[in-house]
Amino acid sequence: MDAELQKLVDSGKLTATNAEKLDQLKPGSFCLHKSWGFGRVADWNLLLNQILIDFEKKKAHPMQLQYAAENLTPIPAEHFLAQKATDLDALKNQLKENAAGMMRNILQSLGGKATQTQISGWLLGDVFSEPEFKRWWDSTKTLLKKEGHFLIPTKKNDPIELRDAPVSRADELLTFFNQTRQPKEQAAALDQIIKLHHEFTEPEKQLQPLLEAIEETARRNQRLNPAMAFELLIGRDDLLQREPKLRSANPDLTLERLIVEEEPRLADILPKLPSAKERRVLHVLPAALGERWTQRALQLMQGSNARLVSSMPKVFAEAGQLDALRASLERSLREHSATSEMLYWLCKNRAEWPELINPELLSAILSACERDQHNESNSRSTRLRDLLLSDRSLIPDIFAGAELGLARDAMRRLLLSPVFDELTKRSLMARIIKLYPDLQSLVSGEQAEEKSEALVVSWSSLQKRKAELLELVNKKIPENSKEIGVARSYGDLRENFEFKAAKEMQAVLMRRKSELERDLHRARGTTFESPDLSQVSIGTIVTLRGTSTNEEETYTILGAWDGDPDRAIISYQTAIGQSLLGHRIGEVVELNAENDSGRYAILAIEPAPLDVVPPDPELVETA
Repeated sequence: MDAELQKLVDSGKLTATNAEKLDQLKPGSFCLHKSWGFGRVADWNLLLNQILIDFEKKKAHPMQLQYAAENLTPIPAEHFLAQKATDLDALKNQLKENAAGMMRNILQSLGGKATQTQISGWLLGDVFSEPEFKRWWDSTKTLLKKEGHFLIPTKKNDPIELRDAPVSRADELLTFFNQTRQPKEQAAALDQIIKLHHEFTEPEKQLQPLLEAIEETARRNQRLNPAMAFELLIGRDDLLQREPKLRSANPDLTLERLIVEEEPRLADILPKLPSAKERRVLHVLPAALGERWTQRALQLMQGSNARLVSSMPKVFAEAGQLDALRASLERSLREHSATSEMLYWLCKNRAEWPELINPELLSAILSACERDQHNESNSRSTRLRDLLLSDRSLIPDIFAGAELGLARDAMRRLLLSPVFDELTKRSLMARIIKLYPDLQSLVSGEQAEEKSEALVVSWSSLQKRKAELLELVNKKIPENSKEIGVARSYGDLRENFEFKAAKEMQAVLMRRKSELERDLHRARGTTFESPDLSQVSIGTIVTLRGTSTNEEETYTILGAWDGDPDRAIISYQTAIGQSLLGHRIGEVVELNAENDSGRYAILAIEPAPLDVVPPDPELVETA
């Protein structure tokens, strides 16, 4: 013990126990405090009964000797934090060159075990950046699994533990499998054993009991958990393939037999399997079901499992049965019985099935979307609809080389579909009209009333109306629906003022939505470029002179939604606008200006400024 400390003990100022602790906290040594963390002892001042500690955020922090002895934990120079404080560059090199050894040091410094969060807390910042730590940790964790001295948990938040003696990964996997009680955990352990089967030095002795346990678990789970039985049997077959010396205790329990016995439940079982194992089952269908496999496979494709729909064509191709699949697809398109998942897959892979990409496909898509509209519980129900809208080459591909009559029938079907609002219908029809300009007359004929009442508007005003509609649909109406739900929860709707007010607002919002949809449907956007200057027309500036007052007035005649009286901009639909339209320079017109009827001579007609706001591409196509 230090002589000065011994004097303090002899004088009764320190207990022998505290003096022994302080003897380990000499200047230059390292310590830990439960609140302030790692520190280095800077100096002693025994005359003042103090010890000075350099903590990370408290430099030269004074502490009374007794308090320091009771609250500081001395740490050796080999401690990880001590090494980091002493020679950071050397520690960085060690972490790269001897990652396993440094992990051993970190775990020893943390009491033998530590979570990934604790480890990263010591390394991030001054040792590694976040990307550097992630790369280092991924490679180090792989190394630790092979090393044997470390127990690597399956869950991220569980601690990594340092073992006294190395344990082979084979023994570790067997221990984990034998300790599991749930079939799901056994299946996960089996996958790891298959992956690392080469590390089992005595596979017959080590893995044969495991194989028998797998078969027994699969047999017990077949009735209540058939998907798990499939998983375990596939894993067993993989293990037998990799270790030919192993022998099945129940050779009659095969994947083919399981498929036959569980055939009525396959549609429910397959979606529960991992994708790779689902594909394994599908590829065994021909061997298991014989000649009727194609019929059963086609029935499975009619389900809503998108993963199965995309995997099944490969099975048909390998079995040389693509003609059967093609015939089934043609029939389902013709009968409009194809599901949205089948149609989504077909549209995404249309380059491989060109003979099926025709106007009949659009009709089948509309039918599937209409069915999905009545089944909103399916989270995938809008995928096909969204694809039709977003894939701008889909409709051109569908109608490539199609006769005009087929295109006309498809457009009529689209017009009658309740799936899309009017703006969306017009956008889709515009894509068809680009291919068949003659069909513009079909739209005009079937919408003669709207055509006669079309509104000429500027692109900027059209975009404002569309933005208002989007705000209604996406924000105000949903918020109102929530308000109605909240108000309804208050009870007694007859006396519920909040509910009545919310319902009245709902009527206002829905009425405005209907008006906007109707107006946008009728609107025709324009930039007012190249107006007819031989007469007063939309997009012109007209200069007038009163015949009785001899005063001049100027009006700019623009679209239906562009009126701004303060700037003498009027809509062509106003009384003044209607009175002026069609008249030429020199003609006299009678109109009501500033609440005073009068006769005015037209002096000049000039082009109005262009609407320079760039139009929305969808509005261009719609209009």
